[in-house]
Amino acid sequence: MSTSRNPLVVGNIVGEIIDHFDASAVLRLFYNNREMTSGSGLRPSQVAREPTVRITGSRGRNETSLYTLVMVDPDAPSPSNPSKREYLHWLVMDIPEGGDVSHGTEVVAYESPQPKAGIHRLAFIVFRQTVRQVIYAPGWRPNFNTRDFAACYCLGAPVAAAYFNCQREGGCGGRRCS
Repeated sequence: MSTSRNPLVVGNIVGEIIDHFDASAVLRLFYNNREMTSGSGLRPSQVAREPTVRITGSRGRNETSLYTLVMVDPDAPSPSNPSKREYLHWLVMDIPEGGDVSHGTEVVAYESPQPKAGIHRLAFIVFRQTVRQVIYAPGWRPNFNTRDFAACYCLGAPVAAAYFNCQREGGCGGRRCS
């Protein structure tokens, strides 16, 4: 896929949250039994409960690989003033290869997005763990930094990522509704 057509580049996930990476795993996200595609639009009522998440590696990878999943909002509290960028919505580690995220260890509980203004991007970033390790919950959710987190725990570059857009129920993004 060319870089210019990659939804992660178009949506500025690559650049604002993570650096360019070569995907070596597949991330599949399901909200209410419907698969989410990167860049799609979802309402808070559709994402009230944590999604079903499946992560599979590329061929030739060890089936005992473990993954860490980070979910952040780079547009908090509003896209025009993202003073809480990146707001941490979810952090799960030790997700087994091919298994559901429910088989991992939840470090920070899922918090459903509730955007108050504008259209928010909610990004899911996946890292392959080289070893099983203890990851400590940060003492805050606002101003989390995915790059710093990955560096602190020696997670390396992401192996998969996806995002969706979310705005308040009945909202029309950053424009005034008539």
